[in-house]
Amino acid sequence: MDFLPAIIYWNTSPEIVNNFLGFLTVRWYSLLFGLSFFIGYYLFVYIAKKEKKKIEDLDDLVMYMFIATVVGARLGHVLFYDFHYYFVEHPMEIFQIWHGGLASHGAIFTIVLALFIFMKRHKGYTFIWLLDRMAWIVALAATFIRLGNFFNSEIVGLPTNGSWGVVFMQNGEDFPRIPIMLFESANYFVVFILLSYIYVSKKGRPRVGLMSAVFFTLMLLARFICEFWKGDYSEIIALGLNSGQLLSIPFFLMGLGLFYYSFKQPSAQ
Repeated sequence: MDFLPAIIYWNTSPEIVNNFLGFLTVRWYSLLFGLSFFIGYYLFVYIAKKEKKKIEDLDDLVMYMFIATVVGARLGHVLFYDFHYYFVEHPMEIFQIWHGGLASHGAIFTIVLALFIFMKRHKGYTFIWLLDRMAWIVALAATFIRLGNFFNSEIVGLPTNGSWGVVFMQNGEDFPRIPIMLFESANYFVVFILLSYIYVSKKGRPRVGLMSAVFFTLMLLARFICEFWKGDYSEIIALGLNSGQLLSIPFFLMGLGLFYYSFKQPSAQ
């Protein structure tokens, strides 16, 4: 039977519970964001036990990662996507993260910085060791976050020819678009599976720098390619590329550098 493209009418509210107990609103995005930290914590517990690291260090690491993710993602959005709106017109809204506006490139930068600070304050860790393991966890977190974008009906793609796609009815639209955030989520999940295979197949002793090299090259390449289908939401900055693509290039090059570094190292850590 031939494959028949379909149109999906997506009208799910971004809120799971609204005004619970008179003040609490629970959103799908928040739930998935929190779930990524919950699973990430227990994934790192598995790593710590397997590699005989201190479990008590995990509480500090989770705190570092949470602060780095939220602060970095918010500053990334403010600085790279809506600088004039926030710094010139509405500076007080910089702190109102509950209104949305998070950028993954900013989070990546601050997570790398936080790992370096954590390494300096805790004995028994190297920066590359932390970066490799955190890459595994962040790949899964990115998968959940893009699913959260789908529930929010945000970061949607270009309109399709009308025979397939998703109609984001929460946005007041009646025509289908490419659900590009789902494609990104699927790509990130594939990277997570690949990193899982690398780690488990090497019995917790992968080649130094390999996991972070795979993360930065494949994750940022996927982001770069997917940006072409967000054309009406991302302003072209230079060389026919938008800000998301330009910000991806340095991290992609970093991944290539990590590949070179990795294959100059011993086969196991």
